Amino acid sequence: MVLDLNGKRALVLGASRGLCMAIAKPLAAEGATVFAAARSRDKIADWAEGMAVECDLSDLAQVDALADQLLSDGGADIIVNNGGGPPPGTAQAAERGQWLAHFEAMAANLFHLNTRLLPEMKVRGWGRIISITSSGVEQPIPNLALSNGILSAVVGWSKTLANEVAGDGITVNVVMPGRIHTQRVDELDAAAAKRTDSDVAEVAARSRATIPAGRYGKPEEFADVVTFLASARAGYVTGSRIRIDGGAIKGI
Repeated sequence: MVLDLNGKRALVLGASRGLCMAIAKPLAAEGATVFAAARSRDKIADWAEGMAVECDLSDLAQVDALADQLLSDGGADIIVNNGGGPPPGTAQAAERGQWLAHFEAMAANLFHLNTRLLPEMKVRGWGRIISITSSGVEQPIPNLALSNGILSAVVGWSKTLANEVAGDGITVNVVMPGRIHTQRVDELDAAAAKRTDSDVAEVAARSRATIPAGRYGKPEEFADVVTFLASARAGYVTGSRIRIDGGAIKGI
């Protein structure tokens, strides 16, 4: 299947590693001009081929500067939202300051950036907004209270926005990765091993045993789904939550 993203401009946030680094590459391979954004430009400059942009999502001034930069040159046709992953911890242990700081970086500033870029999409009558959340928004993950709570807000925003802009040719969807084998998953396994005084390999094995597919997903498998959602062929898919988890979520 040829997805043909020639001439499209794609902003991929949090592209220094993991899922979004994996997403940026097939978007570019399909012909899109990809602006790969991360806190440190140096971490992506070696593979982003001149399209690396620096943006710390916790800094509203940098978010506005990124929007200004894109709008001065035509805006963005595709936005892949990713606010990163907060540290693990329980709901009882999470302090107010943590909630506010991580909500700003993972949700409020993302909403602001998308709001600024939306008018150009509406003028063109075409756009794709895809937000990476977590399986925790559907089946909360123990010891990831900040992630479960804040990313659930992203889901609510996405569904609301999808209904508002569907008539403008803009789709808005959420993708929910399960255990995709990235550095973030390795870090969570390591944290779980430390918390339970276990071996990391044992923790990973127990985690894989809960997944019907029997393994962690590959970043490329996740990226291919996102790339399809970014294409014209997915024009009738909007307001959806899409699981990419090897069957791990137990509910229908």
